[in-house]
Amino acid sequence: MSQSFEFMGTDHIHFIVGNAKQAAHFYQTQFGFELIAYAGLETGNREQASYVLQQNKIRIVLSSPYKVESDLNKHLVLHGDGVKDVAFWTDDAEAAWKYVTERGAQTVMKPTVLKDDFGEVIMATIQTYGDTVHSFVQRDNYKGAFMPGYEVKESLINVEPIGLNFVDHFVGNQPEDQMQKIATWYEEVFGWKRFWTVDDKDVATEYTSLRSIVVANENERIKMPINRPAAGLRKSQIEEFVEYYSGPGIQHIALDTDDIIKTVRQLKENGVEFLEVPMTYYEELPGRVGEIDEDISKLAELGILVDRDQFGYLLQLFTKPVQDRPTLFFEIIQRKGCTGFGKGNFKALFESIEREQERRGNL
Repeated sequence: MSQSFEFMGTDHIHFIVGNAKQAAHFYQTQFGFELIAYAGLETGNREQASYVLQQNKIRIVLSSPYKVESDLNKHLVLHGDGVKDVAFWTDDAEAAWKYVTERGAQTVMKPTVLKDDFGEVIMATIQTYGDTVHSFVQRDNYKGAFMPGYEVKESLINVEPIGLNFVDHFVGNQPEDQMQKIATWYEEVFGWKRFWTVDDKDVATEYTSLRSIVVANENERIKMPINRPAAGLRKSQIEEFVEYYSGPGIQHIALDTDDIIKTVRQLKENGVEFLEVPMTYYEELPGRVGEIDEDISKLAELGILVDRDQFGYLLQLFTKPVQDRPTLFFEIIQRKGCTGFGKGNFKALFESIEREQERRGNL
């Protein structure tokens, strides 16, 4: 059966958090997202408060439960603040739902038409690994701020966007024996392809290592690395995530920028914490990646990593976890032709993460 629909990209990423109002303030002041919509008691939602924030093509939804018995509270107890739903924008939500469920996907919500004065959104949701879900969102007949059930809400503070454009990729961490199974599931159920792989021969430090398979949809607007730990002398960052998240889940979200130096400098001024990179990395950089447009001294000042493949190079930097549990973090990425994910940086990245793990007593 051929696909009669298309995924055009990531529609939104839905986080379950302990205090959505405060989290919304965090993403406005530190990451430059503007508040665009709200749902809660005032809009008739008696179950949860949800704030929608946007920067260019990136939408995030932050939700907190009102009631003790809420399923969202169960999610918070198990996982802490984290991603519940990576929603995909599609031209036919019902066809997408039918395609994947006929291949074995478990339905969370059948295709549902949501209406208000601004039009209609068609949405369906299926289960993926752990407690994570994917919603399929069709919004070609909707002119409102986000979707029915939400009202327009604007930031009360002066928000300065920092140049983030779209979701480049998102990463799912898996327990030891699940990576191949999950990658195959996306291939067989979604019809996606294997886009890129690394194994522990490529990514290893003295103590830890990782294996990763990247799956992508046909037009490559959705890319998802799926990670698992590989055998090492100590607990890897993948194992630490799985332990503190109580199972598999979204480890990090990579956000695209056209000017990583400007974006990272503003993020640091806003108080965002990044992993630290030793100066020796930059001494070896010219010999490893060749000529680049950027001033290496500026990259060293900000801790920005560089890697190259046969198509070009990329620049990237990773935040520290954005909540107290050592789980979810963000990547800032700028691509200059490179289609990979920074394999040449993984060793430096892992060593930086291991220094943080050691400070937490988790290495």
